[in-house]
Amino acid sequence: MDLKEIQNLIKFVANSGVAEVKLETGDVKITIKTTVEGSASEVTYVQQMPAQNMLQQAAAPQQIAPAAGTTMSAPADDNSKYITVKSPIIGTLYRKPSPDKPVFVEVGSTISKGDVLCVIEAMKLFNEIESEVSGKIVKILVDDMSPVEFDQPLFLVDPS
Repeated sequence: MDLKEIQNLIKFVANSGVAEVKLETGDVKITIKTTVEGSASEVTYVQQMPAQNMLQQAAAPQQIAPAAGTTMSAPADDNSKYITVKSPIIGTLYRKPSPDKPVFVEVGSTISKGDVLCVIEAMKLFNEIESEVSGKIVKILVDDMSPVEFDQPLFLVDPS
């Protein structure tokens, strides 16, 4: 399945009013979710390719448009003094250990190395994300129950 076919599929699903479509063809698995209004869509690509196909793609890279809501601006100069805590895995971020419990950290919380900052659910497993630095939470960059990507910034920590 090439990029043009994927883009056409996204447009078709967005215009059809369907909430979610899952498609598996050979080595490609695609899930497309749309909002109730149908105005925005979230696209998740999971591709499993044989090694030969990956080598061919590496030789001729293609520009793929990012999914809605995943674009991020470059960090501002005032954030350069902060340490960015990034997601080590793909999954769904939860800021609370359970719905009836308080959040792990808030903006202004003082943390030390080894403190749990959040949990990320991946394939029905809840992985505690621990701080690798001590400091103070300056900014929380991801909402509760949001999907996160590998290496996506989650928190800004002031180490001083």
